[in-house]
Amino acid sequence: PLGFAAKADEKTLKRYREAEVTHGRVAMLAVLGFLVGESVEGSSFLFDAQISGPAISHPAQIPDGWDALIVTMIGAAEAQRAQIGWVDPADASYDQPGLLRDDYYPGDIGFDPLGIRPEDPEELDLMITRELQNGRLAMLAAAGFLAQEAVDGLGIVEHFQVGMIESADFGL
Repeated sequence: PLGFAAKADEKTLKRYREAEVTHGRVAMLAVLGFLVGESVEGSSFLFDAQISGPAISHPAQIPDGWDALIVTMIGAAEAQRAQIGWVDPADASYDQPGLLRDDYYPGDIGFDPLGIRPEDPEELDLMITRELQNGRLAMLAAAGFLAQEAVDGLGIVEHFQVGMIESADFGL
């Protein structure tokens, strides 16, 4: 819609798709994290069930040291992804930073522990399209969750509960 693809070559479009798939996956996990994190508040075995409030306040409540572990795990996952998908910077031209391998399909790092990847190319294309669409929706949802919690300080789950109570009160 903004014309980014109009002037882009195939390699640039491949990088755009890689970024879109990656951000979509992170957003899907974020939306799940918002809902689960707020739903199990006070009843989780993690951190002695002391983390509470809106999800945007949860990272600040995690005990010291855990943030370093989380960053290390994310770094390891990103390094693995880079080794699978990207050309070694020493082998790439200086004017082509972030060059993806020719045989790499954006987002396909070979992780399929449940064996759900279809063998049929048409079914695979359909699954990829669904993942992109769900990722796009999740990016919007995560941004909305962040904005809503920042505006009024209520958690997303609380909003659902307040909305149900208001609907019942007004007969909606």
